[in-house]
Amino acid sequence: MNIERTEFIAWMERIMERFDLLKEQMIKNQSQFLEIDGEQLLDNQDVLQLLKISSRSLQRYRTGKKLPYYTISGKLYYKLSDVHQLIRKSLSS
Repeated sequence: MNIERTEFIAWMERIMERFDLLKEQMIKNQSQFLEIDGEQLLDNQDVLQLLKISSRSLQRYRTGKKLPYYTISGKLYYKLSDVHQLIRKSLSS
């Protein structure tokens, strides 16, 4: 199957337009963090990646009351300041 150069270029331009749209959407989504009391909220996935821990370890932090959390519409969230405080406590121990 052969395609002409102009057809190939047109396809590539459409693909690049799609990438640009996706990039804009990702940037918009990243700037729409949930906030409570003026503080950024992180979900489970954010905290797991930030602390580089397993979901079970995060669950232990919650049940051991080492990390306060909030339930909003059935989803767990953590204040960024609380996560930073947990990190500081872990470093000082």
